[in-house]
Amino acid sequence: MLDVGARDPDEFSADRWPDWSFWKEQPDGPEAYGRGRGRNRGRVVVAAATALASLALIARAVDIAHGTGPAPLTWLAIGLVVCYAVGCLPASWYGPMALRRGRVAIVAVMFLLGAAPAVLLASPYHLTDLTYALAIGLMLLPLRHALLLGLGTVLGQILWMRLAQGGVAWAQVALLVGVTAALGTVFALNFTIGHLRAAREQVRRLAVNEERERVARDMHDVLGHSLSTMTVKLGLTRRILESTGDVALAVGQVTELETMARTALSDVRATISGYRTLSLDSELAGARLALRAAGVRADLPAATDAVRPGLREVFGYVVREAVTNVLRHSDAERCTVRVGPDWVEVTDDGSPTGDATAGNGLTGLTERMAAVSGTLGHGPAPGGGFRVVARGPDPALRPAPPRPPQPPRPPQPSRPPQPSRPPGPSERTGRPGTEPTGTDPTGDEPT
Repeated sequence: MLDVGARDPDEFSADRWPDWSFWKEQPDGPEAYGRGRGRNRGRVVVAAATALASLALIARAVDIAHGTGPAPLTWLAIGLVVCYAVGCLPASWYGPMALRRGRVAIVAVMFLLGAAPAVLLASPYHLTDLTYALAIGLMLLPLRHALLLGLGTVLGQILWMRLAQGGVAWAQVALLVGVTAALGTVFALNFTIGHLRAAREQVRRLAVNEERERVARDMHDVLGHSLSTMTVKLGLTRRILESTGDVALAVGQVTELETMARTALSDVRATISGYRTLSLDSELAGARLALRAAGVRADLPAATDAVRPGLREVFGYVVREAVTNVLRHSDAERCTVRVGPDWVEVTDDGSPTGDATAGNGLTGLTERMAAVSGTLGHGPAPGGGFRVVARGPDPALRPAPPRPPQPPRPPQPSRPPQPSRPPGPSERTGRPGTEPTGTDPTGDEPT
């Protein structure tokens, strides 16, 4: 049973954060060079935004240098701030490509480097510098974990300020939240754009593969039938020249071969451009010609008016492929084609000369029938030979069109109550097991 509440694993949502795998899924081939540059551009934007924002730490280092704290602690705090600023760039560049443990380690190191100066100098104001560590955490950690980390940092700074100085510098808290939110917005935009580009690339690849399969299937159907018929007619021409030397008859066969070659060439061009259409009548006529050239008796329907219009093209492919298989893989002497409103059957009385497994042709027919919600069956016929049966969808299984809404019926006027009458003698003295005279208990007719 289909679980309608289950989430599609390919559905874009916040649960996929922080999946930056699209940065390392570079397209293959020189034709995809521009798309690869587009993906690297997003990675450069993220790293550049983090690096530019971390330049504000220079002002923090200058502020610490002009402080009144002990010189060793001051220089140690300045060194930590420098390491913190320098680490923002590799963390934003290599962090998204790291494994889960590596990401957690990167966030932990950045958080320690950002919080160490505040602890050494006993200044809760310096916790504002953790905005860059929180931004890195927002990029590398799951969204709920990053939000909890940010909330804990903000609450910790507020509590420290209140305990140490008796008040809260809300401007510092707002700066911590604002810069983190700005960097997180940049990351989220690049995350969304990257996944959309990756989805578009996947759609492009699927479209290319689908077009390749269509061309391969159509080329097999076109060239397989045409080349098989041309091979049969070439063999017939050779036998005519070897046995009777009738040049006029041989020239007639060669003329038909030339016509078939031109038709096949036109079909190939139409197949490549995607404008080729088939009709069941034309395929039956071509099958009659091919079977007659091969010396196989053709029992074909005289008309196809009973076939539904929506199935005539796909049934034409079925007739073409089935007759081609009769010519190539069977020694049949008779081929029969029967059609109905939603089915077509091709049978022969020969024995297969090769493997009876489905090849490219029957596989392609199965795909074509599936495209119209139909089925394809093939295998040995009950009386010998081989049979191919294609069935379209049953019209009775189609959903009925919805009924138009009916206007509400006007309320019926209520009848005035009838005055009660006293029961008659026969009604008062009814026998047990019988109903009184009047209306039958079933309400059909009076008794």
